[in-house]
Amino acid sequence: MSGQQETTRLFLALWPDPAIRHQLREWRDAWGWPRGATPVHTDKLHLTLHFLGNLPSSRLSELRDGFSVPFDPFRLELGRAVMWPRGLAVLEPHGEPPELLALHARLNEALVTLGLAPEARKYRPHVTMARRAVGAVPPTAGPAVTWEAQGYALVESRPGDGGGYIVLHDYGSPPA
Repeated sequence: MSGQQETTRLFLALWPDPAIRHQLREWRDAWGWPRGATPVHTDKLHLTLHFLGNLPSSRLSELRDGFSVPFDPFRLELGRAVMWPRGLAVLEPHGEPPELLALHARLNEALVTLGLAPEARKYRPHVTMARRAVGAVPPTAGPAVTWEAQGYALVESRPGDGGGYIVLHDYGSPPA
């Protein structure tokens, strides 16, 4: 095993508080899931800002500091249940707040400064409700999830049965 560098699978996300997580779970549970669909576990519901992938664990301190960018709190209204290609069921916002897009752009610049390649695809904010969900029936309506975003997080994704998501660092405004 010599020569192999230990890595950590990372992403940057808006991380919901318990009340928002509850509302997201209600949306997830309102879908009609086909056999074989994999709904996202409640404690994993979030809105990804940037997926970073497997990075050297030795860079964690540098990355944590490098992703500290200016943050302006904003309101995000989620409430559009949509099926994306390849069986991805998502909850999209009704609009894209300029502060969210500015945060995404600042984190994009931080990625470049840290020598990492940002995704080339256009950013489409969403919360993934399920994977492998071809044929799922989205709810026709539901209450808007009003998310008062006060910050964002650097999150580790741990593989396997004992895995899960671990918030490594919170950024932004502390809750009032």
